[in-house]
Amino acid sequence: MSKPWANFSNNLKLACSTRRSVSDLCRAIGLNRQQFNRYLHGGTLPSAHNLLTIAAAFGLEPADFDLSPDVFRSKLGEQHRQTALHGPLANAFPGDGHALKPYLGFYHTWHISLSWPGRIVCACAHLRENGGQILVSTLERIEDPENGIVQRSRYTGLVAYRHQRIFVTELTRGEAPTFGQTILMPFETYQRRYLRGVTMGISWRNNNLPYATRTVWHFLGKLVDKRSLISRCGVYALNSAAVPTAVLSFLTEAQPIAAVPAQTPRPDRRPHP
Repeated sequence: MSKPWANFSNNLKLACSTRRSVSDLCRAIGLNRQQFNRYLHGGTLPSAHNLLTIAAAFGLEPADFDLSPDVFRSKLGEQHRQTALHGPLANAFPGDGHALKPYLGFYHTWHISLSWPGRIVCACAHLRENGGQILVSTLERIEDPENGIVQRSRYTGLVAYRHQRIFVTELTRGEAPTFGQTILMPFETYQRRYLRGVTMGISWRNNNLPYATRTVWHFLGKLVDKRSLISRCGVYALNSAAVPTAVLSFLTEAQPIAAVPAQTPRPDRRPHP
């Protein structure tokens, strides 16, 4: 490969990583998959026509694929944001993306549930960067044999950093998706494990009434045992040894047990952080 195109295959691989699959991309732009594979592995360069077709698929110019990987990644991410979002929120996510990098990784998230009065729900969340945006995926797994409830919920969304606060906007996955919003405060200078804030959503039942409650995100690191991570998800009593002291202190200060009315457990429809 000639020197002017030394970065082509690496940049093409990076661009393809933003798509669902290489096969889908090839079908969309009308290129042969086997020929495209040779482009990816540096075996050959595309013709001027094919290069223009590939670049257009990503909203780029042919010459962009000759940029250094770091510069290309930045330009690709900017184009991805412009394509994915339009209107007044186009520049909202991720806001200050550099400030969010220390928060990328896995979390256990905790809140006192309106569906299980006097108990704390633990879910797990993952913050990651993709195409210049910060994505969040959340999994909630609840089993309540006493009331015959088995709940598996997944949520996806975007994260932004503005005015020294972290904003998480999520959408439930399913037939009737709804939005949820969480606002978190950055790590305190003396500790880098817990994010505190408020989460808002609507209840599954009871006329979909809106509600807000305190939440705590416990940072576990960028690499974790996912099986162990998920196994901790569930509903806990306030006196459970599995609930970190810092979590219990913040949540119970916000919502004393006496203030929570007794009611039949009902799942919450919200992106639990």
